[in-house]
Amino acid sequence: MDFDDAAPLGGESSPEESLGARIREFREARRMSLRALAAQAQTSPGFLSQLERGQVNASIGTLRKLAGGLGMTLPDLFTPEDANRPKVLRRAERPVIHASNLTSKYLLSQKPLRNLEVYAGELLPGGDASEAFTHGDAQEMIVVVSGCATLELAGAEYPLDVGDSAEYRTSTPHTVRNRSAYPTEVLWIVSPPTAGAT
Repeated sequence: MDFDDAAPLGGESSPEESLGARIREFREARRMSLRALAAQAQTSPGFLSQLERGQVNASIGTLRKLAGGLGMTLPDLFTPEDANRPKVLRRAERPVIHASNLTSKYLLSQKPLRNLEVYAGELLPGGDASEAFTHGDAQEMIVVVSGCATLELAGAEYPLDVGDSAEYRTSTPHTVRNRSAYPTEVLWIVSPPTAGAT
């Protein structure tokens, strides 16, 4: 832990309060708990809580670890978001959410997008997203981008071809499978975001 700069701060709307609020915003956007991010940064949840509320300062070393735990760089913590600037995510830079021999899933939506999550999935022949499961009670849509897929929803099966889509509640047990002889690509759109989407 880097407590060398952990002194109480005074005043309102200080840069430290803004930085702490930004760290909390980034953490919550990733649905990370205080404990999880603190573990990534090798600090305590109590210290992180104080930092997010602008009550203490942190050393550059701790900030660098926090940024790494959030999947960011240190300068990202200090750079205000520009809502008008497009967020470009290259295919090779997609964060991998899940990977197995037959299935890969990537997160496409980026901060500060909070009302929507978008995932891309690549399913090889015989691959599936998971066993049928539920997560929260949000609206979810699946779109087949290439190949064909079988949506399993509450025990029923729905074949989907290129360009087909389906909508359902995430509280309904669901999964998608590739029973064809060719690779399949799908998109999942979830609103509002739920823990453990798709």
